[in-house]
Formats: sequence, C-alpha cells, structure tokens
Amino acid sequence: MKPVAPGTVIFHRYRGYGVIVSVNLLTGWISARFGDEGRTLDLNLSSDQVQHADGEPILFRSAPPDRMPHARLMAMVRELHRAGYQRLYLYSWPKPSGLHWRWHLFTGPRNWMQRSWREGWYGSGADYNLNPMMGWGDAPGASPVELTSALAKFDPAGLARALGRDEDHSAWFEQVCDVLLPDYAFSLGWDRRDGPHPEGLPVMPVRRGVPEYNGPLLPWPPGWTRLWRYTKTDLVLKA
Repeated sequence: MKPVAPGTVIFHRYRGYGVIVSVNLLTGWISARFGDEGRTLDLNLSSDQVQHADGEPILFRSAPPDRMPHARLMAMVRELHRAGYQRLYLYSWPKPSGLHWRWHLFTGPRNWMQRSWREGWYGSGADYNLNPMMGWGDAPGASPVELTSALAKFDPAGLARALGRDEDHSAWFEQVCDVLLPDYAFSLGWDRRDGPHPEGLPVMPVRRGVPEYNGPLLPWPPGWTRLWRYTKTDLVLKA
C-alpha cells in the first residue's frame, strides 16, 4: 500500500482530485480538500471509495498501513549496523493498541537506563498516527535506505557517534530482525505492573490484520536481564 499522509493527492469518484489535509492511521478517517473549496471533507478510507491519484484503490481494511514505525526503524538500524555503525541502539516500546508507544534511537555507550538524547531521535504514536514520518526530512513510507540517508543529512554529527563495534548487540539485533521483519516489532517496555518479567522478548504486529506472533522465543538484548532484580516491593537496578 502506498503511503497515506498529509499532502497525498487522492481521487474521489464524486469530488474529483483532492489533497489529504489530515489523517488518522488508527481509524482510517481523513480530511481532504477538493479544488478551491474552503472547507475540508471528512472521509473514511474503509468505505468512501478513495483512490490514489493514479487510480490505485486505498484498501484500508484489507491492506492497512503500519500503525507504528518500529519495523522500518529496525530495518534501518540493521543496515547501519552492517555498515559499521554498531553503536546505534533502538529502545522500542510499542503497545498492541497502537496508541501509546514510543521509540528512541541513541548512540553508545550501550546504557539502556541512561540513554543519550538528541533532538529528533525519538517519537511517539501521538505524532506518527497523524503524520507518518520520523521528522528527519523523510517521506511517508520511506525505505530503510532512504531513512538512513535522511537521518545522516538531519544529524551527521549524531550519526557519527554510532560508528564503532558492538558485535554482541549487532548479532542479537540481526537475529531478531531476521525473525520479525517486516510484520512484527519487539518491545523493551516491560513494566512490573504487567506481571513477572517475560522469559522471551515481547513481540507484536505493526499493522492490523497480522496474526499474533507464534514464532520462536527470542532472547532479550545482551546484558538486559542482568540490569534488574525483582523484589516484593519494587524493581531496583543492580549495582
């Protein structure tokens, strides 16, 4: 399915050509402006027979778009690892509902609890569901290679900090990507309120219509399980 985002040119059988002004990837509702009309028209991609400008139908029900960017981010990070940027890490905590999720890219050292923060290297569903871009000058639906190029132009100094070797983590990340992509993403967002620490890495689909993950149990990142110990009252960081 082609990207659906603000600025996408569409065709409606009764209104002609128009431009999407806003979109909600969770519900399939869009607002579009046709011709020189001052007001926008609300349409539902599941039932209002909206097409792309070239006539390709937008099949929101049968071919829904990704409701979270984690799978594309995973593919981008894997490509950068292969190019020698192994000190680039993805802290990913999507939620099955697609509503309240986060992603955070950071560079070495690999410290999951005290991650370095750079402007533009993190995002949330509150933004992505209404405008499916990372904010690096990338286009909706950009490929992993295109995302890499956009990030390098957006913050070359930040990306340069990822250059270096972390073979344990990059090998683990390659293994996880081989199993999960392109339909699933992992989450590191376990919370003690969710129950006991899961034995394997939590996995969830990145779009509707994909069955629940039923593959092999995946390990947590190298060193992850040593970070925490569970007591009856709280989670505390090991010394």
